Amino acid sequence: MLTLILRRTLEAIPTLILVSIIVFGLQRMLPGDPILTLAAENPDPEVIAYLREKYRLDQPIPIQYFAWVSQVLQGDFGISIRTELPVAEMILQKLPITIQLATMAIAMAMLIGIPTGIIAAVRKNSPLDYAANVVALSGMSIPNFWFGILLIMTFSVWLGWLPASGYVPIDESFWLSVRAMLMPAFVLATAVSAYLMRHTRSAMLGVLSSDYVRTARAKGLLSRSVVLKHALRNALMPIVTISTLLFGELLAGAVLTEQIFTIPGFGKLIVDAVFTRDYAVVQGVVLVTAAGFILVNLLADVLYILINPRLRHSR
Repeated sequence: MLTLILRRTLEAIPTLILVSIIVFGLQRMLPGDPILTLAAENPDPEVIAYLREKYRLDQPIPIQYFAWVSQVLQGDFGISIRTELPVAEMILQKLPITIQLATMAIAMAMLIGIPTGIIAAVRKNSPLDYAANVVALSGMSIPNFWFGILLIMTFSVWLGWLPASGYVPIDESFWLSVRAMLMPAFVLATAVSAYLMRHTRSAMLGVLSSDYVRTARAKGLLSRSVVLKHALRNALMPIVTISTLLFGELLAGAVLTEQIFTIPGFGKLIVDAVFTRDYAVVQGVVLVTAAGFILVNLLADVLYILINPRLRHSR
């Protein structure tokens, strides 16, 4: 397993280099000048020249890139033009919020999607199967922003059960933090649970039609034992794959939901940075996001081996 982790880590290095080059280059192609925006109230040429020198924007782009990479290798992602705070500090403040939101969302999605997919596969072509597919298709089709607004109107405005927006740090009050995150997490979990349900159903249908499952049924084993101990264990591989990838997407794709519920997380950070042309923040966020996807894929590989030990000899 250590060999697998080391190999995947070495394979991730070219990916991170390519991501850094792309995000660095594309940002320089965007219209607008962050220094002119920053110095709007004082467009003095000397001030502008000073700011360009301070943030190294007066140097050629290749030199800017290599200077930034050398800083990143030392754990320094640069300084935000907008707030003048270290980017690493801003990421460390915002990332845990999005991780909490994504963790709650994926937990809800797994609690809803996986059992529903199992039931739909076991009861294939039954009313339960058709109902599960209709609900899953609806969950994938409903836009997050519309569903979020609907939940706010229902549970905050009309019923007053949950806060409409805002965030409470989990170290201040665990229950208030969970309460504030329930609606945005459920909004994200809706589409994710639909994907999980469809993949779980497909995986279970393939396993339930296999020879060893028919043999287990012929031996007189209880249906619950056949489904949970024999079929589900072997169907977990694609479920693990989609679950880990969806968790990575939640970390990077919660932008709109965070905006609707005014959650000061990773998504809101990058949106504000893009609008203000805050190069260092965008570069840092994208690089950390890419590293997060790589880490999630590594976690999926490790889970494969834990689920199916036979893979230890094939990797």
